[in-house]
Amino acid sequence: MASTLEQLAAFIADTRFEQLPDALVEQAKRHLLDTLGASLAGSDSPIWRECLSLALAEGGHQQAQVWGSAKQVSPRQAAWLNGVAAHMYELDDTGGCDHSGAVVIPAILAALPLATQPVDGQALLVAMVIGYDVGRRVLEACGGYSAHNGAGWHSTASCGVFGAAAAVCSLLLLDREQCASAMGIAASFSGGLWGFIHDGSHTKKLHAARAAEGGVQAALLAQRGINGPSAVFEAKWGGFLQTLASETQQPAALTADLGVVWKLARCSIKPYAACRGTHSAIDALGLLLKEHPVRVEQIERIVVGLNPFLLEMCGGRELQSLASAQMSLPYALAARALYGSAELSSYDDAKRLHPQVEAFMARIELVIDEQQGRDDEPWVRIETQQGEQWQQHVPVPSGAPANPLSLEALLAKYRSLAGRVLPVEQVEQLEAICVELDDVADVQEVVTLLARA
Repeated sequence: MASTLEQLAAFIADTRFEQLPDALVEQAKRHLLDTLGASLAGSDSPIWRECLSLALAEGGHQQAQVWGSAKQVSPRQAAWLNGVAAHMYELDDTGGCDHSGAVVIPAILAALPLATQPVDGQALLVAMVIGYDVGRRVLEACGGYSAHNGAGWHSTASCGVFGAAAAVCSLLLLDREQCASAMGIAASFSGGLWGFIHDGSHTKKLHAARAAEGGVQAALLAQRGINGPSAVFEAKWGGFLQTLASETQQPAALTADLGVVWKLARCSIKPYAACRGTHSAIDALGLLLKEHPVRVEQIERIVVGLNPFLLEMCGGRELQSLASAQMSLPYALAARALYGSAELSSYDDAKRLHPQVEAFMARIELVIDEQQGRDDEPWVRIETQQGEQWQQHVPVPSGAPANPLSLEALLAKYRSLAGRVLPVEQVEQLEAICVELDDVADVQEVVTLLARA
């Protein structure tokens, strides 16, 4: 019987467009457009500009496009830079490795110049779907999001590198043996820790980038005959699962319903510029404010009941850095109440650091709900100065497959973000080509439209 790694390698090497359900293809195109919008907005950030400066100082063969820029760099550098941009503002998709779009899409578009023939839209979609699938399966094999991230690993980096490697292998048409080696190499490139959560440091922005870069490098090394360990998922000393998830590992998840259950189908598109853990609470507060005629100044207190894992991850109140604010549940609720939304503009310095924010956040109380499990969403209660109380719970946040954004909402999000960097005509052209991607003969057209004059 084929080993787990051999089964994954066969899946990566042999999957073709005809095997993808129509609904999955449509969802993939939406996630591509969403990721490109988030990335273009991220390419206008100070952190990203410093990363670009570093890449340009390194030099290298200029083959791959830097999105939102006129510059070109090496494929490895492009995967890294575009990955930084994609995850910069917490607007990229979630529910895969976790942030699969920010890992997989920078990797495959960076690898385009290395293909021996033009890559059509169908091939790009196959590579994308495979990348999402493999990255998620590795996370599930680690025991799932709560177990793996709860142990201190940031799964976007630690598991995402496998998704990026798988996607690039598919794009470059590597054979089964090469795909297996790429997975083994990717295991040694894995990393990424949650230490940033304590001080608002910038490493979270680098994690998707590092995974994308590592995936490209793993595939290119395997293509050249560099082999990776075959026992990467076995219960042996030095194996990936045995090392990173020894107590929580579920190796059967790697191949369960492979090619039947597609992991992209479970992924979410984010409507808010904040950690996904805050979204149900934002939705709940929004519903309460719409249903009840209460003014902000009449709110005595907002109480949020949540589990200890979410409190540890999103309970912070430090707002000096954008990174800290985007991980803060109290600020997300303050932004929704004071500014009417938790979109990117609500995280600008002027709004985030306004004196009224600190005063309002003092009225937000986070309490542990002992009835909640680690994966349960929080409830929100408004208490008014007049003694009224209203409570709301949104079990499935907006943007999830079971509570999806409308196409109109997705396009509005994309246009608002891409329009920060590109002219309107170019934004519209990019949108049109992504919506019809399965009919595109050469996806280099997409990359061309991502360049800034």
